[in-house]
Amino acid sequence: MAPLRGAKRRKRQTEKALPPAAQAMPAPAGGDWWDGFARRLAAGQFSKDCQNFESVFKMSRKTFDYLCSLISGDFTRKTQSFRNFRFGDKAILGVEDQVAVALLRLTTGEALLSIGNRFGMNHSAISNITWKFIEALEERAANHLKWPTPEEMATIKAKFEKIKGLPNCCGAIDTTHILMCSSAQPNSNVWLDGENRNSMVLQAIVDADMRFRDVVSGWPGSLNDSCILRTSGFYRLCEKGARLDGQMELPGEPAGSVVREYILGDASYPLLPWLMTPYHEKDLSPEKAEFNKRHAATIMVVQGALAKLKERWQVLKGELWRPDKHRLPRIIYVCCLLTNIMIDLEDAARGGMPPSHNHDDGYRQQFSDVADVGAAAQRDLLCQYVSRIGSSLPA
Repeated sequence: MAPLRGAKRRKRQTEKALPPAAQAMPAPAGGDWWDGFARRLAAGQFSKDCQNFESVFKMSRKTFDYLCSLISGDFTRKTQSFRNFRFGDKAILGVEDQVAVALLRLTTGEALLSIGNRFGMNHSAISNITWKFIEALEERAANHLKWPTPEEMATIKAKFEKIKGLPNCCGAIDTTHILMCSSAQPNSNVWLDGENRNSMVLQAIVDADMRFRDVVSGWPGSLNDSCILRTSGFYRLCEKGARLDGQMELPGEPAGSVVREYILGDASYPLLPWLMTPYHEKDLSPEKAEFNKRHAATIMVVQGALAKLKERWQVLKGELWRPDKHRLPRIIYVCCLLTNIMIDLEDAARGGMPPSHNHDDGYRQQFSDVADVGAAAQRDLLCQYVSRIGSSLPA
């Protein structure tokens, strides 16, 4: 995984005095942890939404329990103020309570004050709990977001080829914008993107299961996709042959018809030996038009992954109010981590493809005219291959 921009900043804070009017319903004695938390969440009124675990946290209880077990050591060992987090009725928040509060912040995107009012807590306590959760996941769950092993890559290639017949494909890349309140950034021109919005960009590479394999975030929206790619560690690794360096001889083609491992990207990216983009000249031949059709259908996995990321983790959707530009990349990264954990645990709550793949509403398609000569020859070879065996490929 490429490193995130922005250094970690950790501050130990204690909870301030609770507002006198902020009170939460006491948890019932005995029973499952969720029964008590659901009652607090509903403020004593048991609605269907608050009683349904998956509708609240957008994940299964199995995944939730895994997260608690994964980071419980950090929660109890590293933070001396663990017992200072209390509900409005002075009950101490356990590990499950703290994980639940942090997940509510990420899944709903609600303001810290709003979440605090639900439980009779002040907003600083909600912020501290959320950041403790983020820091713990960064340290404990990093193995859930990594570049595939050779064995994993063989499976990924087979899955991509099964989609629309493109051989030796290792992933798909795209970017999305995380919007920020304009008053939050003093140097607003740096963060102002092409659509006159303040934003931060996430670049993501996903596999055929919409699992995040490489993420880069922290760059301002004023940079285009091609520029962000070239600044990434992934680009440097590919350029020096340390990644995507495997080759495949196309079956049924003349001797020497070899294609390098590659990922797919849209027209905003340069055409490189390891990055295949669609043809975008006018008057395409039927073969090139067919290649573009299959290319577009295959890269829907990354568009779907980014759309689901924003839909599931609402903290990334809409316009963030006064975000810390050093902390925001870490929020983005942890949301990607959580998504991968759900995939790895085969969480049924994650669902399939989203109804809409539009993850960047209001943004126009970017275009890059950069094309490596060798990469153009490889794309033509792929085009000829899928054209020749087109009748046997998925329609």
